[in-house]
Amino acid sequence: MTGATRPGDIRGGISVRHSAISGALLGVALMAAIDEIVFHQILGWHHFYDRSTPAVGLASDGLLHTAELLVLVAGFALLADVRRRHALAVRHFCAALLMGAGGFQLFDGLVNHKVFRVHQIRYDVDVWPYDLAWIAGALVFLVAGAILWWSARRNVRTTGLSDG
Repeated sequence: MTGATRPGDIRGGISVRHSAISGALLGVALMAAIDEIVFHQILGWHHFYDRSTPAVGLASDGLLHTAELLVLVAGFALLADVRRRHALAVRHFCAALLMGAGGFQLFDGLVNHKVFRVHQIRYDVDVWPYDLAWIAGALVFLVAGAILWWSARRNVRTTGLSDG
């Protein structure tokens, strides 16, 4: 079917899909940047990969920073395109931003810290309070994003108006 849009993609000239993708990318990149700047650089609590030498840990931080910057550029490029077309779904973008940040944080806390054990938040302390705070923060971002997403979708369905 040529020229057809997926349900929920374009509503009244607003691109929910592209707004959400840009928000999710920026949420992931911003949370990765906060993690890397605060915990890796300022506090020096860990490196991205701590199961080797300090030099390897520092190199792994550089690779994380490179990936974070690439995702940040991609998110901003998509956001700029959506804004240029006057198609930004603001509430969907903000919801996806929160969910992207929470998703990164949850993945980091569960997969990187517990499953693969590439690093811990801190060493030589009881890590459970840190783990619980990290995962609770992730859940706060995810729940807030989900509530905002639901609210934005409900507003579009009940009023027929976009959230832009």
